[in-house]
This record gives sequence, C-alpha cells and structure tokens, in this order.
Amino acid sequence: MQASFGHGNHRNMKDVADDLWVFGYGSLMWRPGFPFAERRHAHLYGYHRSLCIFSHVHRGTPDNPGLVLGLDRGGRCHGVAFRVESDEVEATVHYLREREQATAVYLERRLPVRLDDGRTVRALGYVADRRHAQYAGRLDFEEVLRLVRQGRGVSGRNPDYVRSTYEHLIGMNVVDPLLQRITRALDGDS
Repeated sequence: MQASFGHGNHRNMKDVADDLWVFGYGSLMWRPGFPFAERRHAHLYGYHRSLCIFSHVHRGTPDNPGLVLGLDRGGRCHGVAFRVESDEVEATVHYLREREQATAVYLERRLPVRLDDGRTVRALGYVADRRHAQYAGRLDFEEVLRLVRQGRGVSGRNPDYVRSTYEHLIGMNVVDPLLQRITRALDGDS
C-alpha cells in the first residue's frame, strides 16, 4: 500500500535523507492526521500493541477513563509506517506531540521498523510509559471491556476506537485476538 502526494522526482538524496518515518499501531493507522508521501505495512520487534493506557482525554475522562492502545514491551507489532517529507517534518512532529502527549503517558522514541519491502527504517513512535499513572498494565478481559464500554472523550466513543482499529487490522490481514474478542462483545451489545 502506498500513497503519493505530488512533488514528482525532483527531490535530491539529502531531502529524502531528512524525511521522517512515523510508526502507527492504533488510530494513527486509520487517521494519521498529517500529510505523508508513502505508507507501508511495517513490523516493530520488541513491542506489542496493548490496551494498556487509561484514556483521560481522547477516549475517556479522569472520572470515567477509557482504554487506548500503547506499545508495551515484548513481542512484535504489525502496524503502518508513514514517510513524511522533510518540509513537513517539523509540523508533523508538533502535531503528533499535541495528539499523543496530551497527558505525557507515552515516551517518544525512534524505533527500528521493518517495512514490507524489506527496508529497515528508524521511525518515530510512542511507547507506553510504565511509570505513568495512566499505565493500566495487563487487565483481565471483563475490566478491559468495562472500560472500553464506558469511555467517551474529545475524540469520541471508546468502542468506536476499538472497532476502527480492529477493522483496519483486518483490512491488513492482521488478526489481533484481544481486539477481535472485544469487538465481538461490543457487537453483542447492539
């Protein structure tokens, strides 16, 4: 999968070297919110996608937290890498910090990501900060489902976030057993 936006082939090698890769594993996959020149399926080793963050802004509130995804230690994560051209890097990083760091629950890192064409790039990614008060860790299924059902924040309902992420992964031929189980339980609610 690839998206191209103008600029032709007139860019020199220095410009390409100054481009930024961004790794998405949750809502960034289906709603990046920034311009990109290339989109690739990608794998990150050493971290896995986990509903391990209490959401106090985007999908919940401090009084009624939702639960959102974070990159947590161990395993691997299939996601999407976006290449941002050098002239968009500063604005993109600013946008991502505003979006992902609303409560500083993530650690901003440059992570080695393997693209579906075999290249390995260093991509900007947001890793769960296990020392942060909003780090939920591993919760039992019923608690995860309760938090997802109740969550509603400035970006919408928590169940919509889980469903959209699950559906996007299915479209990439990726099965996430926990998101699948939660989505099935939520579908039973309707």
